[in-house]
Amino acid sequence: MGMDYEHDLLILMMVVARLTRVEADRRARQFGMTRAQWGILKQVFFNPGLTQRELANLLEVEPITAARLVDRLQKAGLIERRADAQDRRIWRLHLLPAATPYLEEIDRQRQDITAFITAGLAEADREVMTQALKLMKANLLRGTGGGMPKGCHEKLQENA
Repeated sequence: MGMDYEHDLLILMMVVARLTRVEADRRARQFGMTRAQWGILKQVFFNPGLTQRELANLLEVEPITAARLVDRLQKAGLIERRADAQDRRIWRLHLLPAATPYLEEIDRQRQDITAFITAGLAEADREVMTQALKLMKANLLRGTGGGMPKGCHEKLQENA
């Protein structure tokens, strides 16, 4: 029994997600950055003072990968590491003022990508899709016992 992959919801969602990441990567490169670096700036914006380990968990990368990405953003003067007041081995991440125009550009690009990928889609259909995806997300989070660090999943929709 053959499967019609063009009409398989799970496969379509995965393909659309992958193509959206490719488009975001392309746009980030135009600004000399990566989608991962954009993600870090947004995560630190929403969670000032988060640790590199927490950041790695949010981005689903190894801590060394997160550290290298933060190194580049620190060299660029967009982010700083501050020692934790209680535990000097822990570095807390904070944005620097130079990150502000990047955050504004990330938001502009996120809006542009949304408009690009939903071109030709009626507003009512967009609303139905949004509600459906929110329900699917809730089902997945409930089914996996959370799957993400507490309080983090609300922030993910802000990342492009």
